[in-house]
Amino acid sequence: MRLLKDQDLSNKNVVVRLDLNVPIQDKQIIDSTRIISSVPTIKYLIDKNCKVLLTSHLGRPEEGKFDQDFSMSPVAKKLSEILNHEIDLIDSLDSNDIFNTTQIQLLENLRFLIGEKDNNEKLGNQLANKGDVYIFDAFGTAHRKQASTHSAIQQAKFSCAGLLLEKEINSLDKALTSIENPFTAVIAGSKISTKLELIAHLNSKADFIVVGGGIANTFLKSQGFDVGESLVENDMIEIAKELFNSGKIILPNKVVVADSIDSNSSTTKNIDSVSGSDKIFDINLTSNMSEILKNSKTILWNGPIGVFEKEPFQKGTHQLAKTIAGSEAFSLAGGGETIAAINKFINKDEVSYCSTGGGAFLEYMEGKLLPSIEALGG
Repeated sequence: MRLLKDQDLSNKNVVVRLDLNVPIQDKQIIDSTRIISSVPTIKYLIDKNCKVLLTSHLGRPEEGKFDQDFSMSPVAKKLSEILNHEIDLIDSLDSNDIFNTTQIQLLENLRFLIGEKDNNEKLGNQLANKGDVYIFDAFGTAHRKQASTHSAIQQAKFSCAGLLLEKEINSLDKALTSIENPFTAVIAGSKISTKLELIAHLNSKADFIVVGGGIANTFLKSQGFDVGESLVENDMIEIAKELFNSGKIILPNKVVVADSIDSNSSTTKNIDSVSGSDKIFDINLTSNMSEILKNSKTILWNGPIGVFEKEPFQKGTHQLAKTIAGSEAFSLAGGGETIAAINKFINKDEVSYCSTGGGAFLEYMEGKLLPSIEALGG
């Protein structure tokens, strides 16, 4: 894979594809993790006296139309504060201001452009050759074949990976190829179907797989437990049975139930006591789970094990985060909700590495070659 640090980019005009897709509420950024993670590459280019056009998508606006709710304006403001550097927001790829005003510029939302999601070659060529070099540093989008994440890399006069992408790949490769046992994976989320390939892949590598969320509910039902009206994928029951037969899946023995996700109170029940209208929204971290995590030398974490955003259902994820933070294992966490839980309950530095990717993280950990990485010669 072609790397930024191996190139002489002094005084170049550079286009950089970042992943600045951050949560925004009332025009305020709720979590700046992805912005902060992009800073090293930007500072590197500033030090090389480059003129820089940053690009990213934000949310899911309607293609071809400007929508103020999805404008990059709050991102430009936050990034300017972090860098202590003026940043111009560029409204069009055809603007004459590109590389002609401030040293750092940010292009409006890539998903306002027709052809971005379709990997359009014309748009890819425009992005690729606006400057002298095209840098891809958006690991969170590396699994998508889109104009800015694939076609532009292929069509650029020269393209390379940024510092964040290099760091991501090195850290994930360490987890995949240099695993120290015992290796424990914590996999949670609403549906087994979205993480089936990951769980199946880990079945051949991990010593233990702790499950939570709706995934745990489906496994519990596959083993004959009544899960009331909890979220379950009934069409995945037989697959859950097969996966459970590996002997590596660790199920909870106590769960936190309520009538509704909006309930202000909850009840903890033994798993064999759940019935009727009960809905499971959290699990208790059992002493067995805690012991497994404490004795692990490698821990992979993807997905909070309960609805941690709600106070009655946050105990399990809080306990999990604290246990992983106290472990001496190499710990790797990925996924937006996982990082949000880490930021809520512990210091991010207490996890060995936090990936900025969600879908890309999952696919890479499944052993897949991501389109953007392949285009970069990876």
